[in-house]
Amino acid sequence: MQIVCKKKENHLIIGLKGELDMSTADEFKNKLEEQLDVTGAKNLIINFAEVPFVDSSGLGVILGRYKRVSEHGGKMGVVEVKPQVKRIFELSGIFRIINLFDDEATALAHL
Repeated sequence: MQIVCKKKENHLIIGLKGELDMSTADEFKNKLEEQLDVTGAKNLIINFAEVPFVDSSGLGVILGRYKRVSEHGGKMGVVEVKPQVKRIFELSGIFRIINLFDDEATALAHL
């Protein structure tokens, strides 16, 4: 999995490439934690444009970071989610707490 991080104002934007599953979840979690600590960003946006699959391990990492961000008064959004990943998110109920946006610009405008 490739993880690209950038900060825009008070937002940490994470771009992923590859599957977010049991074999990559710990790497993703550790990178997110490190970047949230280093940047001090309040809000988190994760771009799923190049993620073909997410399993329960990946969902757990996403939900854990949501908890961290929200405890510090921030918001979280996901963008450019492929249909197969969107279906997994829908079944898990993740969209009840995490916002879905079409693209990063829209997420930046609303978070």
